[in-house]
Amino acid sequence: MFEEINGSELWSKIERINKGWSDDTKYYIEAEDNQKFLLRISNIEKYEEKKKEYDVISMYSKLGFEMSKPLGFGICNKQQHVYMLLMWVDGEDLEQVLPQLKIEEQYRLGSEAGVILKKMHSLEVPPEKIPTETKISKKKAQIQRYIDSNVRIADDEAALDFINKNIEKVWSKPPVYQHGDFHPGNLILTAEGKIGVIDFNCWEIGDPYEEFYKLESFGTEVSIPYCIGQIDGYFAGNIPEEFWDILAVYVAHASLYSIKWAEKFGQHDIDNMVNIYKKSIEHYDNFNRRIPKWYKKV
Repeated sequence: MFEEINGSELWSKIERINKGWSDDTKYYIEAEDNQKFLLRISNIEKYEEKKKEYDVISMYSKLGFEMSKPLGFGICNKQQHVYMLLMWVDGEDLEQVLPQLKIEEQYRLGSEAGVILKKMHSLEVPPEKIPTETKISKKKAQIQRYIDSNVRIADDEAALDFINKNIEKVWSKPPVYQHGDFHPGNLILTAEGKIGVIDFNCWEIGDPYEEFYKLESFGTEVSIPYCIGQIDGYFAGNIPEEFWDILAVYVAHASLYSIKWAEKFGQHDIDNMVNIYKKSIEHYDNFNRRIPKWYKKV
């Protein structure tokens, strides 16, 4: 499978990586000169999609932060697969290490992550690539799928009513290049104490504020100081009121639709998403408040 990849004859170690939700097959690679790589393999049908992803990663790599930088892209395995070779970001999974750090350090790392996210959003989107439609209709359709599903939960009316009344507020900001899955699970703490960014396969062009709802889904369980820091760092401490209004809509939507989304993975994942919904309801006081209870100035 790998022999058509330039330089693969120098690889001394190849290990399959099973972490994550991506459809890509991922490998950890070590070369004879001790260089480390991440190899992502996809079906050839995804060539155009993966080429766009590689191009976006290439743009991000010029912004001056630690990340899995692009090293090679092409076709392999007798035209059956497309590959993407990236630099391996050495360090510890931020999601694992955050709870072990002092609160001040958790906040500092969150702030650094927020600054990085702002840099990513600073890339200019060419006019011809700006979506002609917002995702509002898609969000409405997703919520309808949840309503019509067998996994709908009791006492969800307040969240549904809040979404209904406020969904038009999303996509009010100029679209940006999104990472698409920016939270501690896709960040690395390097040996130098810096944030490294990985897993760009969910990138898209969209609302910059949409990037933040995964703090509620996957960040607050790990480190609230980190979550506060990411918001503060992104806005340099000057958070616009509209941000909280829009974020609350994204959180409400995700907290319900994720239950339907998890259905294909089984009951364990459904239960996990229900628990996230319950946590969100508590943080947002049944969506009677816009700023979550966990956000406090550090």
